[in-house]
Amino acid sequence: MSKFDYDLFVIGAGSGGVRASRIAAGHGARVAICEESRVGGTCVIRGCVPKKLLVFASQFSEAFEDCAGYGWQLGTTEFAWPDLIAAKDREIDRLNQIYIKLLDNAGVDLYMGRGRLLDAHTVEVDGKRFSAERILIAVGGRPWVPDIPGRELGITSDQAFHLERLPRRVVIAGAGYIAVEFAGIFAGLGSEVTLAYRRDLILRGFDDDIRRAVEAGMQGRGIEFRYQVEPARLEKVADGIEVTFSDGSTQVADAIMFATGREPYTWDLGLENGGVHLGPGNRIEVDEYSRTSADHIHAVGDVTDRIALTPIALMEGHAFADTEFGNMDRPVDHVNTPAAVFSQPPVGTVGLSEAEARAQGLSVRIFRSQFTPMKYTLSGRTEKAMMKLVVDADSDRVLGCHIVGPDAPEMLQGFAVAVRAGLTKADFDRTVGIHPTSAEELVTLRQPVADSAAAATSTQSPSQRKRGDPI
Repeated sequence: MSKFDYDLFVIGAGSGGVRASRIAAGHGARVAICEESRVGGTCVIRGCVPKKLLVFASQFSEAFEDCAGYGWQLGTTEFAWPDLIAAKDREIDRLNQIYIKLLDNAGVDLYMGRGRLLDAHTVEVDGKRFSAERILIAVGGRPWVPDIPGRELGITSDQAFHLERLPRRVVIAGAGYIAVEFAGIFAGLGSEVTLAYRRDLILRGFDDDIRRAVEAGMQGRGIEFRYQVEPARLEKVADGIEVTFSDGSTQVADAIMFATGREPYTWDLGLENGGVHLGPGNRIEVDEYSRTSADHIHAVGDVTDRIALTPIALMEGHAFADTEFGNMDRPVDHVNTPAAVFSQPPVGTVGLSEAEARAQGLSVRIFRSQFTPMKYTLSGRTEKAMMKLVVDADSDRVLGCHIVGPDAPEMLQGFAVAVRAGLTKADFDRTVGIHPTSAEELVTLRQPVADSAAAATSTQSPSQRKRGDPI
């Protein structure tokens, strides 16, 4: 009989923790998990899922504007923020209960409360102590807010899901995926939105053509950009909250949202008691098997020094459980991880950006196209979709695929398989396109751009070219 209460104790019932505990239990392990908030974690409770629901809601205003071009005539439309939030909350409650039931059906013991390490094999939850042969840390991350005067007057994405009313004027500090997604949400629902960023272009780390295409689409939706500034002070005033920027200028809004990054939720976990080493940014350093510096303690998800994406946490949790309890050898490979940004316009991306490929010293060919999506031809919208392939000139392998435009995340998933499989540009060229679709553009690109700064691949200018034109 084991000298431990459990074979595995998981701290954090988010995507990675729940997946790891269920798979480990399925392999016959005695498993427990603790959670101080709600089961489901950031993605389900206060991240991907509720955010995507709000994105859907915000897109109706654009659909109403476009429908006249297709022969529809609408009467007066009206939006009710409280109704949207109530519907969103019902769906999150439903998912929360599903996750709890999944744990119960798997035979995993759930304890509500903040878990803390007392030593390498002991976890304390709400005053109760449990011993475990292995411990998995999967506590995720939390929004980071700059330490400026009046910071308590601002909100983060966590609070944005629970506002009592839709703010008429919103200033969003930051320009990562959370910032641009919420900018699109608020603008689509009728708010006046200003995005303030201390650098010179949104979505740092993405391919530059993606960044410029998304910026143009957001500007076309009335979102104002203020670059080279960041909030320095917030103050309550008679008609809202006044933000003073780093250049001395001021602006009054009804809500100031900090989308200035996230940090691992590692404080007060007792990691030092278990001998777990923290790296830069207080992230837990792990190897390809999710092992920390301490024997028998592992970590997965956003709390680690790897990629902070929900599917990554799921993959890491699953691989950990298979390796430790399923007699499998499953190191985690993060190469060519696909990602989406549910901005407006949305993004789908996988593999190397053009800049990353060139920085690695690779000789590359760039295939890029800009065009008006067919959906916009009758509505009169001038917004352009953008598609780009980064190809190794020596091997012909497609190193990166980048899409901006309607349904970009949906179409990217299939192309991510192709990039992951190492297919070549010739393989893309041999594939028959589905006409008329935007996705066919990626298998009909034939002429590489002459220069990385060229505007488009086609001899026809992007302003004239429309998807659905003869190919």
